[in-house]
Amino acid sequence: MSISRISKNTLLIALTAGMITSCVSKKKYTQLQSEYDTTKVTLTKTKVEKEEIEAKYAAIEQRVDDYNNKINALKDTNTDLQASNDSKFEITTNGTVMSENTKKKLRAALANVDPSELAQAQTLEDSMNLAVSHKLIRSLDRDVYGDNASKDINIDIDDTVVQISISDKMLFRSGSYRVSKEADDLLRRIAAVVNSEPAVEVMVEGHTDSRTIKKGSYLKDNWDLSVQRATAIVRELQNKHNVDPAKLIASGRSSYVPLVENNSKENMSRNRRTRILILPNLDKFLALMASNE
Repeated sequence: MSISRISKNTLLIALTAGMITSCVSKKKYTQLQSEYDTTKVTLTKTKVEKEEIEAKYAAIEQRVDDYNNKINALKDTNTDLQASNDSKFEITTNGTVMSENTKKKLRAALANVDPSELAQAQTLEDSMNLAVSHKLIRSLDRDVYGDNASKDINIDIDDTVVQISISDKMLFRSGSYRVSKEADDLLRRIAAVVNSEPAVEVMVEGHTDSRTIKKGSYLKDNWDLSVQRATAIVRELQNKHNVDPAKLIASGRSSYVPLVENNSKENMSRNRRTRILILPNLDKFLALMASNE
């Protein structure tokens, strides 16, 4: 075989191999291109999803920040309210500044007060009245009522004033302002409560029914009778039971503040009464608390 023929055969084989190789590479290229496009689409999708997740995360972070800000704001508000509440206990009506120890004692006293009543207190004086009234009403329930409650004695609190309403038959003879001996034990118990609490004043109110005073009586009218009865009780508290007279007030209301209509003997009996009002005194209460520091 000649050299030229060998060369031709070699060239043909090389060309054929080149064509085969070229065909395989193009097919692989197409496959790789397809995989690349798919990967690119997946990457783009993943990027979009990542951005959506980041946006959601940012929104969550913002909400958390907002909640934290609200919590901090509420804490600040609570602090301000506490400061405001504390400010109620800073200065008395006469300008005296309360100590921290006194304020603590006041809070302790108010802790036993009905929350619904305490919520109505807007000022220092309101709070003090509640504290004193609560203590007094508990003492009077124990000392006056005991185990033998009587329909002729009624104790309640009205606008933080302790009111003891006593039927006249427990204190006086009919039509008279002379205090009966039977009233001594009751007045002694009331005096004991008043004397144990320097932070109060006592107003004694006389009330009558609507019947006209009999002619020839040493009393002029129901005004006279109601005032004389109130004064008689005040004298008993002062002279027999050692209540400080500076704490006592006597007043008469005649028949003009009845509990019920004066249209029957029973109703008239209810209207003939003496009211003893125990009035909390803010400055005395503060002085008492401060003296225990």
